[in-house]
Amino acid sequence: MSREAAFIAALRGLATHPAARGLADDCAVLDLGSETLVVTHDAMAEGIHFLPGQDPADVAWKLVASNLSDLAAKGAEPLGVMLGYQFGVDDARFVEGLGEALAHYGVPLLGGDTIGAAGAQVLGLTALGRATHRPVPARGGAQIGDALWITGPVGAAMLGFEALGGSTGADSTAFRRPSALLAEGQALAPAVSAMMDVSDGLLLDASRMARASGVTFAIDSAAVPIAVPEMRRADALRWGEDYQLLFTLTAGAQPSVTAFRIGVATASGAAPIILDGRPLDEEGNLGYEHG
Repeated sequence: MSREAAFIAALRGLATHPAARGLADDCAVLDLGSETLVVTHDAMAEGIHFLPGQDPADVAWKLVASNLSDLAAKGAEPLGVMLGYQFGVDDARFVEGLGEALAHYGVPLLGGDTIGAAGAQVLGLTALGRATHRPVPARGGAQIGDALWITGPVGAAMLGFEALGGSTGADSTAFRRPSALLAEGQALAPAVSAMMDVSDGLLLDASRMARASGVTFAIDSAAVPIAVPEMRRADALRWGEDYQLLFTLTAGAQPSVTAFRIGVATASGAAPIILDGRPLDEEGNLGYEHG
C-alpha cells in the first residue's frame, strides 16, 4: 500500500459523516434540503504538478480546471472557489491567469487564504458546486456487465509535460491549461452507474473505480483513444492529468456525449483490472501516487 493510500485509510475513521462518502470519492456530497452541495479540494505542488519557472498564469488555470474536473465527474454546476495561496515568484501573473480561468468557466472567487513560506510552492483550491442530478454519481456503482467508457484520448498531458521540460516541439496546452468537462459531466450524470475523472492515470483511476464498485474491469488497451504515437500507448495509459471522464453505463446503453467504449465490468477477482487478459493490481505501475 502506498503512503497516500495508507494515510487516506487512516483518515476514514474520522470521516464518518455520510457526505464524506467514506473518502472513496473525489468530492463530498452534502444534502441541504432540496439541493445537494458538492465540495472538492485539490492541491498542487511545484515540481510535481507544475514545473519550476512555469508561467504562473498557467499554474492558476490548471489549479482551477483540476478542481472543476472533480465537480464535472459529479455532474455538478460550479458555484465558486476558495483559494489557498503561497506567495511565489510572480503573484501578479498568477492573479492574471486565475482571472482568465474563472472568466472562462463563469465561476466566482469567494475567498481563501494566503501564506508566505520557504521552499517549493504549494497551492490549494476548494471548489463548491450544486448537483444537477440526484443521486450524485460516485466512483462506486458499476455493476457486472456494465460497459466502461472514456470521453477522449489520454497521453496529451504527458506530451505537454515533456514539451515544457525538454522542448520537444509538441503542443504543451493539455498539460498547461487542461479542460474541465463540465457540460459532458452534467449530460452523463442521469445515466451513468459510476463516474470519475482521470487525473492520476487511466489504469490507476479505473482500479479505484473497480474497488469502489466491487467489480473488476476488463480493459482492451487497443480500444483506448490515445494522443501519442502507438509505441507509447502503455505510457499514456498510466500518465495522468488528461481529465477525461471515465464512466460506466448499463450494457447496450449509448452515452449522450462523444465517448469510447474501452472495457466491461466483470465479477470481482484477485485484481481490479484485467488489461488485455492480464490481471493488474495497484502494487504495479498503474499511475501516479503520492508517496
